[in-house]
Amino acid sequence: MALRKATAYSKKKVTPYTRFSKKKGKSYVKTVPHQKIVKFNMGSEVLFREGKLPHVLNVISDEKVQMRHNAFEACRQFINKKLDKEFSGQYFFKVVPFPHHIQRENKMLTGAGADRMQTGMQRAFGKPVGKAAILNKGSPIFKVAVSNEKAVNFARTVLKRVNPKLPGKIKISYEFVGKA
Repeated sequence: MALRKATAYSKKKVTPYTRFSKKKGKSYVKTVPHQKIVKFNMGSEVLFREGKLPHVLNVISDEKVQMRHNAFEACRQFINKKLDKEFSGQYFFKVVPFPHHIQRENKMLTGAGADRMQTGMQRAFGKPVGKAAILNKGSPIFKVAVSNEKAVNFARTVLKRVNPKLPGKIKISYEFVGKA
């Protein structure tokens, strides 16, 4: 079955649903969907720590929103592929939030005879279908560090191209963290 549109979840007021424990009585979440984000840090973290990548671009959420882990993974793959092709190891890229919130769906049938097979809103708690990160306004989403101004311009265009893949509004901020 296909995923629901992001609008079904993204702008809703939500209470985090995350409680998972090995003790049966304390575990409210019975099954946890697997994490789709494969890596959170890409490129050369060593160069970033040494200060050789002083130009930092941050993608920041401009409104309170839920972002699903498959949206993060789609953006991560796109950004990492473009940066690796252009700079091959001379960059650092980080996915900042970790999706903890477990999203549920009360599956509904459609078609002829569907009304005889489902319970409607009785017992409508739903089953876990995915994970999401709950982001507030001003929360960082991605961080990209590069070495020079030419790389900053390229990275900015790549980050602008992932905007349609993410729910909500984003903004890109720039900072120089090297020695002046």
